[in-house]
Amino acid sequence: MSGVAHPDAEVGEEARPRTEADHGWNVIVWNDEVNLMSYVVFVFQRVLGFDRPKATRHMLEVHQRGRSCVATASREKAELYWQQIQQYGLRVTLERAEPAA
Repeated sequence: MSGVAHPDAEVGEEARPRTEADHGWNVIVWNDEVNLMSYVVFVFQRVLGFDRPKATRHMLEVHQRGRSCVATASREKAELYWQQIQQYGLRVTLERAEPAA
């Protein structure tokens, strides 16, 4: 299987078999008593590229339900989101996404 590129591979990325880690990881942002709601909206817009209404919906979910799944991505991308969101001082974790049925 060596030398066969996946159609969704980026240019320069070596072909690699899909692993369990590629099924998806959820990026979960948790409520805290420190950050302002407007700041959370700003972070979602900056890191995740959300427009204001979508960022506000997720912020309200965090505020009202205690958490929000803001992204589901490959492990590598989810870890990047985790790191970036954490750098802004928000509480964030990763959890394995349920495989699609």
